Amino acid sequence: MRSRRIASVVAISAVAALVPALTPAVASANAPATTISPRTATAASLADFTGQKPRWKRCNPQDPAAFQCATIKVPLDYTRPNGRTLDIAISRVKATSDRDRRGVLLLNPGGPGGSGLDMPLYMGPELPASVKKQYDLIGFDPRGVAQSSPVSCGLTPEEGNWLRPYKAEKFAADVAWARTVAEKCRAKSGAVLPHLTTRNTARDMDVIRAVLGEKKISYVGYSYGTYLGAVYTQMFPRRTDRFVLDSAVDPARIWRGMIQVWAEGAEPAFTRWTGWTAARHTTYGLGATPSEVRQTFWDLVAQADRKPIDLEGTLLNGDDIRSARQVFFNPEWAADLVAQLKKAAETGTPATAPARRSAAPERVPSSFARAVPEDNMDAAFWSVVCADTRAWPRDPEQYRRDAIKDKVKYPLYGDFASNIKPCAFWQQGSEPATRIDNKVGALILQNEWDSQTPLVSGQGLRRVMKGARMATVLGGQGHGVYGTKSCADRTATAYLTTGRLPASDVTCQAAANPAANGLLDPAPGTPGLPIPQDRF
Repeated sequence: MRSRRIASVVAISAVAALVPALTPAVASANAPATTISPRTATAASLADFTGQKPRWKRCNPQDPAAFQCATIKVPLDYTRPNGRTLDIAISRVKATSDRDRRGVLLLNPGGPGGSGLDMPLYMGPELPASVKKQYDLIGFDPRGVAQSSPVSCGLTPEEGNWLRPYKAEKFAADVAWARTVAEKCRAKSGAVLPHLTTRNTARDMDVIRAVLGEKKISYVGYSYGTYLGAVYTQMFPRRTDRFVLDSAVDPARIWRGMIQVWAEGAEPAFTRWTGWTAARHTTYGLGATPSEVRQTFWDLVAQADRKPIDLEGTLLNGDDIRSARQVFFNPEWAADLVAQLKKAAETGTPATAPARRSAAPERVPSSFARAVPEDNMDAAFWSVVCADTRAWPRDPEQYRRDAIKDKVKYPLYGDFASNIKPCAFWQQGSEPATRIDNKVGALILQNEWDSQTPLVSGQGLRRVMKGARMATVLGGQGHGVYGTKSCADRTATAYLTTGRLPASDVTCQAAANPAANGLLDPAPGTPGLPIPQDRF
């Protein structure tokens, strides 16, 4: 979620999105590596769900007839399959060759809270023909998201704003905000919240597999979708075929640690930016050395605190500028933006944010779709992030101490990341987090300069998935690799079409001036801070 003060000038991609400091990030219990967990229903008791026959129909009159949607049922609580059920919306585009068809390729865009129903439609053009020959492309909205029994907390836009820098005088108000969000969610959706977990979404994926008549599934998951995919491999290893985990979440850091890693990752990106910009002082005028560029930025932050800077009608203070930490992962974008802000501060005239690419077409609401609560993405995000793990500190003073410490350690974003969140007051999820520790084959893709899942995060997933291989794009910028004409695309396509993983981890070099900067970067063409939403 972005700061509401700059929300009007931030664009979000259609493809997107997530405590190691003082508390353990992963529960000690291993998830069972079997198809049916002992905590869940037996295969026989799930027969009514796995035996469903989807009623496929055209998703939207404006879309190709081949893009079809259906709704299936899954248990809210897999330990009580005869109880309440949830709707899961699924979609498909069939493989282009009956002769070459291998099976199904499930797609997930991240989040938590990201809708994946349209992914077969907009990912289709980005995937090579050889992949589309072999797989039905399957999209789905995870439980609680969009068309899949959408959850709501009744949050106002301001309550959805969780970019809150630490201020001693405002900390009590931040604690009250976090408590209010948790209490409103519990009051409106309390019976559902404990079951909106990654483990249950993985179980839903296995129901989808069975409903589609497949013995195994293949998968491409981005960002949070990498963790969802990893949890599936842990719970259902014998149902796992070819899994591509793109821009990876570190399972050891869910979920407070993954928010904190944004601050950790921003510092080297900022340092890289100062060097890049200093080498182009004649262009940007921000300083001839990295230290001068750094000083220019922090002087600008201090000046904005004294007198906010007008960026296209939105007044930005120093904290608003710091909150745009993602932009520093693309040095050119950051230099353009900071130069504009500096000029506006000096002249008193409004700044114009750098424009990017042409805008994507707006989709017409689907006749398949139901109304979705305005706060659904926020509600779904907190539902998963808070209920997935029991490692969130419960003492508000722990957050205060961490925010103060991390603002010093990571001055750009540390206090934003470590300040209190609604999870401090959330009810526990239905079960502990999954410990990922397996030898299931998978391919992990990672840009070196990814703002949402930094390189260290992808390396963390690789450590615990011992049968996986990792392809790192050196110099790669942006969030999302496969489908961006990346140098790693060939490796991913070879794996999906042949099943062969590289013999060892591999690297490749990004193009000097890539045309794409990650699938999950901001929607192109909209003026404003060119940064993605703070999700996975």
